[in-house]
Amino acid sequence: MTSDPADLANLRDIVLPAASPWWPPAHGWWVISAGLFAAALVASIRGWKRYQANAYRREALRELDATSDVTAVMPILKRAAMAAYGRERVASLSGSGFLAFLDRTGGTIDFTSGPARLLPGLAFKHGPPPTPDEFATAVADARRWLRTHRVRGR
Repeated sequence: MTSDPADLANLRDIVLPAASPWWPPAHGWWVISAGLFAAALVASIRGWKRYQANAYRREALRELDATSDVTAVMPILKRAAMAAYGRERVASLSGSGFLAFLDRTGGTIDFTSGPARLLPGLAFKHGPPPTPDEFATAVADARRWLRTHRVRGR
């Protein structure tokens, strides 16, 4: 070897460091993993609570799909409304007052001005029975209310 630093004979190979191990991860990855786990846990709990809180909707929709009786629609809606808004607020409502409540809570005017306005009288056989088209529209309105009404302050 020569003492000349520019001499190519003095070159040595580059020594690479050892590869970084995949496990255990760095501290930052542990923090990110814990945060993601906590977020997934919170989302799961909220989803389960929402699922449980909407059980009355699913039950009412099943009953509505199973019925072909015109007089069964209003009691189904009444039970669902009492489950959603409380007995104190809904139990005293009947007839056009209940229909106005359904419109107000559903954000529509379908119950007071559509074919569904005939439903309260049908429970006592007042008035002419609805045509099949009117019945289908009233059931569709009831189904829409069950799916879309929003419960506030519960």
